[in-house]
Amino acid sequence: MDRFDQYRVFAHVAEMGSFIKAANALDAPRASVSAAIQQLETQLGVRLLHRTTRQVRLTADGEQLLARVRPLLAEVEDIDQLFHASQRQMSGRLSIDVPSRIARRLIAPALPGLLRRHPRLELALTSTDRAIDLVQAGVDCAVRIGALADSSLVVRPLGRIALINCASPGYVREHGEPRQPADLSSGHWAVGYASPKTGRELPWELPPGDDTGLPAPLPSRVTVDNAENYIACCLAGLGLIQIPRFDVQHLLDAGELVEVMPAYRAAPMPVSLIYPHRRQRTRRLTVFQEWFDALMRPHLDA
Repeated sequence: MDRFDQYRVFAHVAEMGSFIKAANALDAPRASVSAAIQQLETQLGVRLLHRTTRQVRLTADGEQLLARVRPLLAEVEDIDQLFHASQRQMSGRLSIDVPSRIARRLIAPALPGLLRRHPRLELALTSTDRAIDLVQAGVDCAVRIGALADSSLVVRPLGRIALINCASPGYVREHGEPRQPADLSSGHWAVGYASPKTGRELPWELPPGDDTGLPAPLPSRVTVDNAENYIACCLAGLGLIQIPRFDVQHLLDAGELVEVMPAYRAAPMPVSLIYPHRRQRTRRLTVFQEWFDALMRPHLDA
């Protein structure tokens, strides 16, 4: 087995965390996979993997090597796809990290169509709802909502997603319907949402440039740290929420939630695709980006 094939085997073992899974993916004997890693470690003079009976983890040298070989493997695959007619049928594994509600509400229902068009594509879909190191986590691309911190990541803006103010019908019956920010001083509550970065409760937002102001910070009796609980607490009548419309459209249609203060929506939030480096933009990644762009477009502010 030549050095390039050893790198390919190493990348599969590292990304899957298992010699057996890598052997199955490569359609190769487990012994051949193990031998390739041993030969590569001997040739490089370093240990690349920590092996236990339950898991396989990268060493620091292994993480460094994986970060270097991923772009190399991606470029070789692109070249193969350029010059081999058999590669017109896109294949391979793509690892994507997206917010859990986008995964559940938008991506999962639409995936059958994508996989019918590309039956040899394999998608690893994770939902961390927090910042992660894409290279260390082995993620090819991530979807992020909100402002992004400066980094070396490549960012592809998709647009801005509309936020609306919501309450349950039961909450409105008990507390009345607020029609403007000044009404919020009359015994209204919010469901608190803790920032994933700081853990602090995020303030209630008004439209940019609005000079009416909130009479006081909107109080909350419960604070959550994920969208599922945020919506559940609103459904239970525990307070008002600010949420992307796509996230609750089915609940609005069913009458389980109602929009309030439609003239006082918070600023829409940017939606972006991020990936580690332009050299890693494989055909698989390009296909996913174009598909996801079309999937999100109806839910973005004009």
